[in-house]
Amino acid sequence: MSFAPTSPVTGATVTGLTTPTYTLSADSPPDVNAKQFAVTALGGTQTGVDVHSVSKPFTLAMFKPKKMNALPQANSTTGIIKDVPNNVYKIIGRKGAVPAANQVPRTAIINMSISIPAGTDTYEAEEIRAQWSAFVGMLNQNSSALCDVFLTGIL
Repeated sequence: MSFAPTSPVTGATVTGLTTPTYTLSADSPPDVNAKQFAVTALGGTQTGVDVHSVSKPFTLAMFKPKKMNALPQANSTTGIIKDVPNNVYKIIGRKGAVPAANQVPRTAIINMSISIPAGTDTYEAEEIRAQWSAFVGMLNQNSSALCDVFLTGIL
């Protein structure tokens, strides 16, 4: 299964948005190892929110490593694998927004980096699944509170 969000995406619960949905359209990714989608329509009540445009981007992208790392051989004497490389994936969300009256839009960026030790994808895949499940669950459960932190600076 590859990264292919089903459109529309139902947004998380965030104060000020009522039943938000986002219609996604495939977009040209910024690199060959990525997939990108632009938000082309909104659903629910999202007063003042704009869809993707050149000057106010609204995109979601995922990047995979350009070169996948494999688990190296264990030391023949000790049986220990000394340096386990990581495969780093990135998910980036971009949203253009105007910072003040009579100003040009600036781009807010959410940049998530996921670093998976080589070998765990096959040896203990369930651990990676559990980690991701808990992490996304925490984000979803706390989506409004996290957004408040971004807006108030109060942790």
